[in-house]
Amino acid sequence: MNVPPPPAPWTVGPVTRTDFVRYQGASGDMNPIHHDEEFARAAGFPAPLAVGMWQAGLLGTYATGWLGARNVRGFRIRFREQVWPGDELTCSGEVLREYAEDGERRVDVELTCARQTGGTAVTAWSTFVVPEQEETPDVG
Repeated sequence: MNVPPPPAPWTVGPVTRTDFVRYQGASGDMNPIHHDEEFARAAGFPAPLAVGMWQAGLLGTYATGWLGARNVRGFRIRFREQVWPGDELTCSGEVLREYAEDGERRVDVELTCARQTGGTAVTAWSTFVVPEQEETPDVG
């Protein structure tokens, strides 16, 4: 059985401060640097910035839409650039390796959440059990 190819890149945005606040409410991270203009500027930023875990969550959504949430075996992330109101984010992925472990067919993937500037906001690496073709959900 073959690993399903990555879905088309998924674009989100332009993102808004409301997106940031919604994530803050869901996560419980109410640091004002993510929603308060004056606070963010006093800290040396041009505007409130996104909670990095929001972008990581977008990558998780993209990846589990591709390979299935029940198939996740590992997920790690690296924060690289800040995300600002007005940014447009594009999530994409690629297969790095296919192998067998613990009696399962597995796949390692690399995921990228890129900004419209060409910079990378978050990179993630994840391991999945290779899903059965009929259980592979769509992204988007």
